Amino acid sequence: MTADSTGHARDLTDTVVAVTGAGGAIGGAIARLVLEAGGRVVAGDVRAEALAGLRADWGEDRLALAVGDVRRESTADDLVATAVRSFGRLDSVVANAAVGFYGGVLDYSADEVSLMVDVNVKGTVWLARAAVRRFREQGGGGDLVIIGSVAGLLIGGGKEAVYAATKAAQINLGYALDRELRSELIRTTTIAPAGVNTPFAAADGRFGDRDPADGDFMEPGDIARAVGYTLTQPRRMRTELWTMWSMSEAH
Repeated sequence: MTADSTGHARDLTDTVVAVTGAGGAIGGAIARLVLEAGGRVVAGDVRAEALAGLRADWGEDRLALAVGDVRRESTADDLVATAVRSFGRLDSVVANAAVGFYGGVLDYSADEVSLMVDVNVKGTVWLARAAVRRFREQGGGGDLVIIGSVAGLLIGGGKEAVYAATKAAQINLGYALDRELRSELIRTTTIAPAGVNTPFAAADGRFGDRDPADGDFMEPGDIARAVGYTLTQPRRMRTELWTMWSMSEAH
């Protein structure tokens, strides 16, 4: 990674970024942006087949795959170990894996509630812990990026109470980690988008019979570019929380 002693934006060339949920629309867009910028990516997902497109397009020169369930602490440890084994280091992690079910508080099952809490909250905590261990071992800092949601700021929809609770937990985790870690040059950023045109957003039927790509919200690439900006900020600055909205949404 190019140093920023001159105060200029940092270069992603050869930087190593681990992304969870990389088989999804937003995670895949983040992984591709880093690769297109000359970086190296460890792409994690719970399903190997979800990562097949990335592998087909990018091969294995600057891309490593890590299949596992983020609900397990060992998955985060394996993701970090894959980065070190494949590329010799780890510079940034993006906690993107998420699950959401929409409806009233009694509309989803106990298993669905547990899944949201375990993936969105525990999955983020495990990744942060594994990354911080590595950053401290390497020295020189690092980046923790959490893909949250405006739902966690109580400005989402009206039928996502448990999902909103998990996203609020991510936002507060990000703030607390910033206070804990910034003296070590470990930056923590939470990016909190509103609606994005993805199958994830279509899960509540908001698009009706339309393709999610035809929605009036942001595109996955918009979120990826926010991650890219976050990672290329000079080390003298940090972004704690970034909310993102399409022009069609009000709050």
